[in-house]
Amino acid sequence: MADLSSGAIPRRFNPWPVTIFTVLFILAVLFLTPTIGVLLSSVKTTRAIALGDLWSWPDRLYLGNYAEVFSNPAVHRYFLNTLIVTLPATLASTALGVLAGYTFAKLPFRGSNLLFLVVIAGMFFPPQVILVPLFRLFNSMGLIDTLWPIFLVHTALGIPICTLLMRNFFATVPNALREAAILEGANEWQVLTRVVLPLSLPALAVLATLQFTWIWNDFLWPLIFTQSDEKRTIMVGIVNLRGQYTVAWGVQGALSLIASLPTLLIFLYFQRFFIKGMTMGAVKG
Repeated sequence: MADLSSGAIPRRFNPWPVTIFTVLFILAVLFLTPTIGVLLSSVKTTRAIALGDLWSWPDRLYLGNYAEVFSNPAVHRYFLNTLIVTLPATLASTALGVLAGYTFAKLPFRGSNLLFLVVIAGMFFPPQVILVPLFRLFNSMGLIDTLWPIFLVHTALGIPICTLLMRNFFATVPNALREAAILEGANEWQVLTRVVLPLSLPALAVLATLQFTWIWNDFLWPLIFTQSDEKRTIMVGIVNLRGQYTVAWGVQGALSLIASLPTLLIFLYFQRFFIKGMTMGAVKG
């Protein structure tokens, strides 16, 4: 029994921190389990994996899978194709999102709110519904088995989220800054590039991180629009890595880990801006 003679009030046990920690720990384990499986498969021989010895730690680390990945010319081509698609599509969708977001936030016109809703509606339909129409369109243009369809689709699908985030961020920038710049003789382009954009680094970091990650990790569109091994991107290339007689599980695991490094490095580089940009741009309607 608690001693109340001293006047101290006994503290009641709060189960919520323990419950939240337990749930987060379980979710972290479930999330990391596939990654651990890929890591273990990347340091084992194909024979060991075929015999069912996947989840045990190997007695000897086998690095031949990584050596095969780095020496494979097809892998170099996969990385190059992915960079050719990812970097321009990220820059294009971000730039268009900046222009559209600035227009909707600072230069409203009659019907701009309706047009904004139409643009944002592109975020809410599944991309699978436009697979057949886009395939027929690009096939009639002779662009199948090139990187152009992947670039164009990712640029177009990235515009809604980029417009939403930049419009919400630009809405937080005081109009007094824009008015003062105009009084000093600046035009709208100068206001955007010299006044507003320097304040938008957190939001731009969020867009660069999200767009780069989504495009780099995409599997659907390269699978649909590419046919030859020379035009495949890294995610489709992982599936097509095979041994002479069996699937090269170890090589696929090694390439999967290596392919995840660029997105991880991008996130680490923009990490200091990421949380700030998400909170400043995404919560204001």
